[in-house]
Amino acid sequence: MHSVAVVTGAARGIGLATTKLFLAEGRHVVMIDRDGDALLPEADALKNVTPIVRDVSIPSDVDAMAAQVETELGRVDALVNNAGVADFGPIEDTTFERWRTVMETNLDGVFLMSQAFTPLLKQSKGAIVNIASISGLRASTLRVAYGTSKAAVIHLTQQQAAELGEYGIRANCVAPGPVRTKLAMAVHTQDIIDAYHDAIPLNRYGSEDEIAHVIAFLCSDKASYVTGQLISSDGGFQSTGIGLPALRTTP
Repeated sequence: MHSVAVVTGAARGIGLATTKLFLAEGRHVVMIDRDGDALLPEADALKNVTPIVRDVSIPSDVDAMAAQVETELGRVDALVNNAGVADFGPIEDTTFERWRTVMETNLDGVFLMSQAFTPLLKQSKGAIVNIASISGLRASTLRVAYGTSKAAVIHLTQQQAAELGEYGIRANCVAPGPVRTKLAMAVHTQDIIDAYHDAIPLNRYGSEDEIAHVIAFLCSDKASYVTGQLISSDGGFQSTGIGLPALRTTP
């Protein structure tokens, strides 16, 4: 059996780019997404994939997908917790329902997936890579739920590394900066795009493939002594401090 990677949020963006890179490396990829209308057409166009339409924030769904993977494939060598939701707004307008919607996928999903797949990862001495965000490292207007969820993912990664290391399981975290996804380009106005370019030393957004290559490295034998680490793939954004006037304007 080929090496098996599980990727959540695999229907689009960073998750789909990571899936394609894993396939190029010869891995079999379990593509997980709750959006079946988006996931299944993408999966149909690929070989050596197992698409599963489930929600990582629902414990019974997670248990079902873990059981399916164990039955059908029998192993997991890498788990990429990429599924996430973004809900931006002022603190005063962030209802508890909105708060929980973000936390359920961004934080609970990472916890549930990692826990459910730990038995298979123990057998392979595999790798966990959690996708956080620069928003988890520094506060930014309108990101009270999103930023807090991603900060928690960064710490959860360290907890996983500390506890699971004795089984040979490595756990690392990637914090993307601004990435030129369809979603980002749909919501970022030109003044926000210009402000990001001004604030990022490389003077551009990143690509989904660039993030995927960092993820693939952390899942590979080349990173065999790397665990508990956070890699910011952000064009230097984190190094330059804060200050984007275009983002500080309350809508």
